[in-house]
Amino acid sequence: STLEMIEDNLKSMAQIATANGIKVVLASVTPAYDYPWRRGLAPAEKVVALNSWMKNYCAHSGCVYADYFSPMSDEKHGMKDGLSVDGIHPTPSGYKIMAPIADAAIAQALGK
Repeated sequence: STLEMIEDNLKSMAQIATANGIKVVLASVTPAYDYPWRRGLAPAEKVVALNSWMKNYCAHSGCVYADYFSPMSDEKHGMKDGLSVDGIHPTPSGYKIMAPIADAAIAQALGK
């Protein structure tokens, strides 16, 4: 499946990076209830599944998981109102949520 292929690719990149002394941060996919340019793909639960896999993979492999999804997601696993103009791409308000999560994940990965 496409999801398994993405997971395999992420795992391979993380393993190659780790083998080369690079600290790894895997960032969640941001919420997406539907893609306005291609309706009907139902990405929400696929995003949830991929994020769950990344979180679990990081817990077992030692990489850091940056969770943008949880604070940005509404009850339908879409982007909360005001964080995006199209339900996918973050606005400055969305990035204000993401920035400290990225900072904290990088600091954790670097052991700071």
